[in-house]
Amino acid sequence: FRPGHFNGVCQIVSKLFDAVQPDRAYFGEKDFQQLAIIREMVRQLKYNLEIVGCSIVREEDGLALSSRNKRLSAEERENALNISRTLFKSRNFAATHTVSETQKMVEDAIEAAPGLRMEYFEIVDGNTLQKISNWEDTSYAVGCITVFCGEVRLIDNIKYKE
Repeated sequence: FRPGHFNGVCQIVSKLFDAVQPDRAYFGEKDFQQLAIIREMVRQLKYNLEIVGCSIVREEDGLALSSRNKRLSAEERENALNISRTLFKSRNFAATHTVSETQKMVEDAIEAAPGLRMEYFEIVDGNTLQKISNWEDTSYAVGCITVFCGEVRLIDNIKYKE
């Protein structure tokens, strides 16, 4: 949804890795697509480097921690809580429903939530970022979401299988 964004990320991160030559690098799982792309870049470029995913840090009420949260009004912040709440509910829902039913449940819940506008929600293979059709398609399924709350673009994700 942001053409060229990850190309730029890879260019900058590879320059950093070339300059610093770390043994290990840590990236947050909140931006799951970026983490997966960096892991693939490291594999393709044969860096002798371990990429460590760091768990999403959440505020006490469940909202994924982000510098963008400061741009939310009190009402928008309350509305934004529907993102993580929906994702958590979807994990339980997914245990007894198909991928497409889970996808629809999340889309419907976000669409019905006040003040939120979905940019995308996809359930993907956590290694390849390819959409999956069935839970059996992968051993590592992740739901990645981007939602506008007012004018603020927020991202989050949930692991269904790992």
